[in-house]
Formats: sequence, structure tokens, C-alpha cells
Amino acid sequence: MMIHTPTEAEALRAEIAALAARMIAEDGADYATAKRKAAKQLLGNQKIKGDVLPDNEEIEQSVREYNELFFGDTQPLRLLQLRQLAVRLMTEFERFNPYLVGSVLNGTAGPHSDIYLHLYTDNNKDVAIFLLNKDIQFEVSETYGKRNESIETLSFMVENEGVHLVLHSHDDIRNGSGKHIERANLATVQALINAELSEN
Repeated sequence: MMIHTPTEAEALRAEIAALAARMIAEDGADYATAKRKAAKQLLGNQKIKGDVLPDNEEIEQSVREYNELFFGDTQPLRLLQLRQLAVRLMTEFERFNPYLVGSVLNGTAGPHSDIYLHLYTDNNKDVAIFLLNKDIQFEVSETYGKRNESIETLSFMVENEGVHLVLHSHDDIRNGSGKHIERANLATVQALINAELSEN
């Protein structure tokens, strides 16, 4: 039987992933920031080779392990509460074809995690008007997608939780906004909750 000894690069990747996971779980850092800070903390200002940086899947796995180790008694309930709130929001925003993405979907959500919903609409203003009619104050931010298209996000607080509505055009609903992103519709999220409740 062969004994696999991790190479220096593999060991460093694992170390960066573990440190980034702690920043995500403890401080609510996003993956890119946590990865960059972890690499700088471990390597200083050295030029970083590509094979040393862990990918998001490795970091996600490290976050899962960190949660199990340090938040095993509180994280499952926190995740359940966030998913239940997500379902209530998705029901409210049903006309905009909501999909849940991010840590609340993949199960790594912790104390600092927000809820991210992708909405699909022909007119972004319709979502803004919908929020205003519900007397919800929100902030607007803009990022740019892979095709350099502008993507608007409306952010607000509900029950002391951060909620971010990422707005896509209706045509993007078929292809998941042009990228392979894990997402789930209302029925799928409800099924996750039901499975969780039946286990406990």
C-alpha cells in the first residue's frame, strides 16, 4: 500500500484553506478576501504560485470542518433559522423567480452569514418598487459579471439578518446567469428544511 505524503504546495494549500475557513466562520469574511488574507498571513509578500492557493471548493470543505469542530452545537440551528427565513422571503418574492445561493444553501452558514437570493426579472425597478411598497429601506450596489454586464444588488435587513437580492435578467434563468453556480428554488429549499427537521 502506497503512503501518500503531501507535497509542500498541498500542505500549504490546506493551511491557507484552514486559515481562510476560520476567517469566514468567525468574522464573516467573503471567500476571496479570506483567501488573500490567509495567504498573506502565511507567506508575507512573497509572490504566490497558482498551485498554492486553494479553490473555493477546498475552502468550503474547510469551513464545514471548522463549523463541525467549533460550532457543532449551534451552527445547525443557525442554518435552519436562516433557511426558514429564506423560504419566507422566497415566498414573498415568488413573482421574481427567486433562487437561494451561497452559504445558506450549501450548509456552511455561520453567525455572520447573510442570505443571498438571485431574482430574475425583465425590469429591476419592479423589485425596487416592490420593496418600497413594503416599506423596506434598501441599499443598491453594482458589480460586473463575467460578460462585463452590470449586476445590481439590493441589500436590506430583515429580523436582524442581512439579505441581498442579486438581480438578473429573465433570460438568464435558463443558464444560471452564465456561470455554473449552485442555486435552489423554493421547493428545493423547503425540501432541505423538511429533511433537516425529520432527522432531528
